[in-house]
Amino acid sequence: MKTTTLEALSRRELCLALGAGLGALVAPRFSSAAEKSRTTEIDVASIDRARILKAANGYLTEEPISITAYSSPRSAGGKHDYFSEADYWWPDPKNPKGPYIQRDGYSNPENFVDHRHALIRLSLQMPALTAAWKLTKDKRYASHAAKHLKTWFVDPATLMNPHLEYSQAIQGITTGRGIGIIDTIHLVEVARAIPVLEESRVVSKSQSGQIQKWFADYLHWMTTSPHGKDERDTKNNHGTCWVMQVAEFARLTASHDLTDYCRNRFKTVLAPHQIASDGSFPEELRRTKPYGYSLFNLDAMSTACQILSTAEDNLFAFRTPDGRGMRKVFEFMVPFIADKRAWPRPPDVQYFDQFPLRQPSLLFAGLAYGLPEYLSLWKTLNPDPAVEEAIRNFPIRQPLLWV
Repeated sequence: MKTTTLEALSRRELCLALGAGLGALVAPRFSSAAEKSRTTEIDVASIDRARILKAANGYLTEEPISITAYSSPRSAGGKHDYFSEADYWWPDPKNPKGPYIQRDGYSNPENFVDHRHALIRLSLQMPALTAAWKLTKDKRYASHAAKHLKTWFVDPATLMNPHLEYSQAIQGITTGRGIGIIDTIHLVEVARAIPVLEESRVVSKSQSGQIQKWFADYLHWMTTSPHGKDERDTKNNHGTCWVMQVAEFARLTASHDLTDYCRNRFKTVLAPHQIASDGSFPEELRRTKPYGYSLFNLDAMSTACQILSTAEDNLFAFRTPDGRGMRKVFEFMVPFIADKRAWPRPPDVQYFDQFPLRQPSLLFAGLAYGLPEYLSLWKTLNPDPAVEEAIRNFPIRQPLLWV
């Protein structure tokens, strides 16, 4: 099967993919009740040092590019408005100039994706540069990371407006949809990196205030607009990604009421309504890419738990009265990460060979549950996919910023 890469991304980044070789691994299992007393540590800085510096050194030569560098005549918005088109919608062969029709799981290569590519480029480069500064305290990395923030969120000539009114448009049907909010999952790790970068003092107080305001404005739009509410109420990975994004943006902007809201929503909506009694995600299993979507939802839900958990309220340990929770999800899914050949469902219609990757969910769970076998499995997996679809569905790439 022919695959394509993101033209807007650094070629250095796209050449880093490694083979995973998972077939011989044994599926890890949860320990007895004694697991709570186990201490599990992992030196992410040592594991990722060479990887981070190789990427960051390449990124030092590449200037920031925001959405204002690209435009589409099909967008109903302006120069500073993010625009994307729904992946799985195609021209109708019976009516080529009429409304598009859906082909679930099959991405239309003719759709406008330049803004998405620019956003993903930001999400690859800025966190990697920040991680490099954290490792070395070399301000070259911090200064270049700050350039990205200024370009996207401060400079009036290049900034992106803090909304997604025109994302996931469908020709002949709608100029934008709430479902498009999933595109900004690639701002989650950017938001995670910002407080780390601010420690370098390369971002002025004025610029920091403008960046904070941008995320606060976007957070307000996500939680009050019709598109935002539509996305919040979706019953699959889109609803999960809404919680993940709001949780991290609320953390950045100290919006404690929204942090509490997300923590409650995990307990009352995500866990009871998305997790089946066997730990699977039924809404993801019914799709044409059940394996990839299950992994994606697992990562998003685990990242939300990583953001929202406290010593007093650990969402990794939360269970509904009938036993649904993250522990059950990992019991279901980890064996199929360790050995994809055991996957009992049909293979994904596209990109099945690209997964699993170095899923952050394994790292977060390994630490949360004290399971070194999860961490061992995590270390064997590919941290740097090169194929567009894999990159797009793998937004948490710099664990040094998370643990």
